[in-house]
Amino acid sequence: MSLLANATIGDIAGGSNTIEVEKCQLYFLFLSESELSNGVRGFLYFAALAYCFIGLSAITARFFRSMEHVVKHTRIVEEIDPCTNTVVVKHRKVWNYAIADITLLAFGTSFPQISLATIDAIRNIGQVYAGGLGPGTLVGSAAFDLFPIHAVCVIVPKAGELKKISDIGVWLVELFWSFWAYIWLYITLEVWTPNVITLWEALLTVLQYGLLLLHAYVQDKRSPYLSLPISRSKRPEEWVPVETPPGRKGNSDYDEYQKLTDTEVAESLEQFNRTIPDQDNLLSIWKQQFLDALTLESRESRKMNNLCLRIAKLFWELLCAPWRFLFAFVPPYQIAHGWVSFILSLAFISGIAYIVTNLTDLISCVTGIDAYVIAFTALAAGTSWTDLMASKIAAERQITADSAIANITCSNSVNIYIGIGVPWLIDTLYNFFAYNEPLRIENAGYLSFSLLVFFATSVGCIGVLVFRRLTLGAELGGPRLWAWHGKKRQQILSGDDQSSSLSIGRV
Repeated sequence: MSLLANATIGDIAGGSNTIEVEKCQLYFLFLSESELSNGVRGFLYFAALAYCFIGLSAITARFFRSMEHVVKHTRIVEEIDPCTNTVVVKHRKVWNYAIADITLLAFGTSFPQISLATIDAIRNIGQVYAGGLGPGTLVGSAAFDLFPIHAVCVIVPKAGELKKISDIGVWLVELFWSFWAYIWLYITLEVWTPNVITLWEALLTVLQYGLLLLHAYVQDKRSPYLSLPISRSKRPEEWVPVETPPGRKGNSDYDEYQKLTDTEVAESLEQFNRTIPDQDNLLSIWKQQFLDALTLESRESRKMNNLCLRIAKLFWELLCAPWRFLFAFVPPYQIAHGWVSFILSLAFISGIAYIVTNLTDLISCVTGIDAYVIAFTALAAGTSWTDLMASKIAAERQITADSAIANITCSNSVNIYIGIGVPWLIDTLYNFFAYNEPLRIENAGYLSFSLLVFFATSVGCIGVLVFRRLTLGAELGGPRLWAWHGKKRQQILSGDDQSSSLSIGRV
């Protein structure tokens, strides 16, 4: 993308006055784009931005499945049985569940925002003032995480099913660091060094993410004198329960995630082989990924009686097909306990975030809308789509509500400590060594006001969860009378597809 000088139209009809008409000369792919009207370009760039968000939702499903396999990894431990004095071989989980939620889940789903903020910081490196694109997106994303995603997680469990947080102590620790993150941000922007970020403030912001991890681990282990004396209910052995859909045959462990309209935007989890496949089987699985990516209509869609809905689903599948084909190049998540697929999924997310950053500049240029406003609204909602999808999947598949709610709470902490802290650290380090000057925040007033509004409204949101726990005994789900659309879903599905479908629209 290139930047050319702004065009100027001079004397018109021989008049003595000069009228300057600023025309955006930025372009995305082709120089000829600048010849189009600003209205047409604005529409095209907004459409491209929305299409990038569809790509983020598509890669999230693969990312989540990769993360599941990472968390399932166990190590062999030999212990001496004190009764029989014999060696007992046990399989111990490598990952602590609380740490997995904060690092793999929350950090991974926040990666679009983190990538966007980091790219914005690198582009502005050497500037006296920090860019507002990253912080604006992160604060807006926090509001999106807290309100719409909490609401979605409440309604996605099956009708009549209740899912509660099993470890209230860990959740309180995560909630404390989430609230403190925004208090800390306000202190650095308005109290200690108003409108200025020093190197030490940026460094302390990043280090607090480590304190969050340490505090959560201590609470999870119930360390004496260091943890809250709050008991927890029985936690399931597996982070995600093992599911074997009945009536299915095959040897592929590939998951085809259906991206459908409205509540049908979801995954179709099909697991046929729980063993580690050999090399030939891995190649067949990888091949199946490409075949599934090019399949536009599933068996479930073909059985629908509603023609309009079937056409809408077919259009959606056609729209998502290029993204699915691109992401099919990500190797199967059975390789290296899911790490290869996990890392490559994050790489794709980072690439999309880079495109989104450029599109935001274009939209701001052709429409005149401040980039901070775009970041706080459109970018915040779009880049938070990965958080929404991951929390939805966790709320559906997991027995408890811990991971679904922890992803929301911890994503907000990650957004501040890493998503804002790392870009600030990059810019302050450069300014410190190059100019011996701190980093100045041009829109600190807007950012501080947004933080105050968010903090005040978030108290009410958390209050709703507490009220549900006291009245219903759980944070997610509820009585069948309050179910979202169970009857409609049952009318659409029939036979084996009804019993085995695990899409997010199911209740």
